[in-house]
Amino acid sequence: MWPPTLTLDLLLLVSLFLGAHGEQMSYRPQNCTLECIRRGDPRSEYCRISADDVQISPSIPSFSPFGSIEFLRGFQVTLQALGGSQILCQLFLLGTNLSLTHAHAQRVYHSDPFTHLSLDSEYAVTVMALPVPERWDQFYQRKQFFTRTCPEKNGLEECKKDWYPRYVEVHQENRDVYVTFNLAPENFKVRQYFSSCFGGGLRNYTSIKPDFSLNKTHHTYRLQNLQAGTNYTCEIAADVVDAVRKTFIVVVKHSSEEPPTSHFTESSSLMVLLSVGILLAATALLAFIVVYKKKLKKKIVQTKMRPEIIEQYYDNKLDEGQCVLLDRTSCPPRLLICYSSNDGPAHVRVVLQLAAFLQKHMGTQVHLDLWEALSIMEEGSMGWHCRRLNECDFVLVICSQGLLQNQKQQSEDEEPLENTALAMVSMIGEELCRAKAVGRDLSKYMVATFEYSQESDIPAALGLASRYTLTKDLPLLFSHLHGVALQKPGVYLQVENISESGYCKLPAGAALQLAIQEATAQFSEEPTEEEHVGIPIIS
Repeated sequence: MWPPTLTLDLLLLVSLFLGAHGEQMSYRPQNCTLECIRRGDPRSEYCRISADDVQISPSIPSFSPFGSIEFLRGFQVTLQALGGSQILCQLFLLGTNLSLTHAHAQRVYHSDPFTHLSLDSEYAVTVMALPVPERWDQFYQRKQFFTRTCPEKNGLEECKKDWYPRYVEVHQENRDVYVTFNLAPENFKVRQYFSSCFGGGLRNYTSIKPDFSLNKTHHTYRLQNLQAGTNYTCEIAADVVDAVRKTFIVVVKHSSEEPPTSHFTESSSLMVLLSVGILLAATALLAFIVVYKKKLKKKIVQTKMRPEIIEQYYDNKLDEGQCVLLDRTSCPPRLLICYSSNDGPAHVRVVLQLAAFLQKHMGTQVHLDLWEALSIMEEGSMGWHCRRLNECDFVLVICSQGLLQNQKQQSEDEEPLENTALAMVSMIGEELCRAKAVGRDLSKYMVATFEYSQESDIPAALGLASRYTLTKDLPLLFSHLHGVALQKPGVYLQVENISESGYCKLPAGAALQLAIQEATAQFSEEPTEEEHVGIPIIS
């Protein structure tokens, strides 16, 4: 958003003092010092005075001008936002050798521009004569005005792109949490909004459709399924593509209307359920042990072989590597791939070819935003990623130089950015830290780099995730996704067509290898400004 610039013209003798007529002349401020004014330098006729020029507080005498303007030695211009405390001030002095008469009544003096004013705001500008006359009530002129609106200055489409709710108020009534926010202007034609809250290891998504017949400027909605005593980090934005999001914090307090015995009742119910569950589990375990022993005895009788002979036969037979064929009839693990397209289309092609190879030859169901554009248009990019993050069994973050560079730019910017990749990195980092703190499994989250990237491109927030370098670690990635050990004493597992040298024999593997070679050639060249700009963030 670009700030407007305001220039004030001071019609001194017409608007402030006299009504004489004559030839109109215009004067703009000059760069000169107080010393030049004191010496009466003829070039110092109308000078701007800054704080650096004034070393001491000057004493300006006051007297009555008796209808004349010979007393006029300068002007003080102040600008104040109505309802605010910020005041901007400019001081201008006339040369000591200049004496104003009635013939100068049509002179026009200009101030310096006042910049960085807020759009669509009311200001008051005051022009005061110096020195201040003692017996003259009209020694200053004051005028109120409105700055231009954002559509008037920058255009409707640009303002609609940059808009986000600036007013957000949260209040709780009993167990319900309500959020009030300001709606977009009517000419933006935004009819739907969304809110997303993360806390307690879960993400809550709310679709918002305001009733404009009740209120056209603000709307209040209720957050559902929030846990008492939990802090939530929430976002709200217009439900449009690449909308800017407003972040706010929600603290859900315990309701004062809850009966004091409710916690005791809940604890008793939990204890009863826990006891029943333990009893059922013990019964099932006992039944399993009995059935397993019966089957084991029957198998030993049928084979008539001692266990040590069976173990010896197993070791001898598996000295050679075994080849595993993937069973495509079983339910494959679901994998979400997150990445940043800030490195350009070559990097995006590598990610696309990797996703195709994983789904076709590694028995994995891959979810990629490039393949589900329609769902993203319906849910929004952030909503789609949050849903897939909860549904998928594994999450793979492709780290590159562009992702780390965007993260540094995000940390230096005060305004929110539309960057889904960085939001996902932050969410995954929080999940890793929370899982580490409570001792949960961290295997759901993985990070990977290609040969044209470096390990230093991995964000610090993902330091706890498993790391792989592709395509060298394709067998390790397969082992992680399917929970299969590649090696154990006497056994070496070989996966069909999945190795650093064997994957390229497949059509999908050859396409992946070609995409990596093209990206490597691009990144080996000297980077230009165009390459640093890249293309908009996809994920």
